[in-house]
Amino acid sequence: MDKVIDMKFAVDRIEEDIVVLENIENNKVINVKRKCLPKEIKELDIVTYDGKDYVLDVSERFNRIKRIKEKMENLRNGR
Repeated sequence: MDKVIDMKFAVDRIEEDIVVLENIENNKVINVKRKCLPKEIKELDIVTYDGKDYVLDVSERFNRIKRIKEKMENLRNGR
């Protein structure tokens, strides 16, 4: 049996009962019913999909925000 590779998505936006997810690796966008995601989901969250369930990835969200802030700071400082 093939191993399912976990896919990571960023929550782009939430539109009533639909959550728009962007695949972090290939930037493809998918729409997922909100009921299929954790109840506490919000914009900018990162979720991992294992072929069956979507799970919040709090540490990845924190790391991505940190990297973005660092990039913005470097741009401001002309680096």
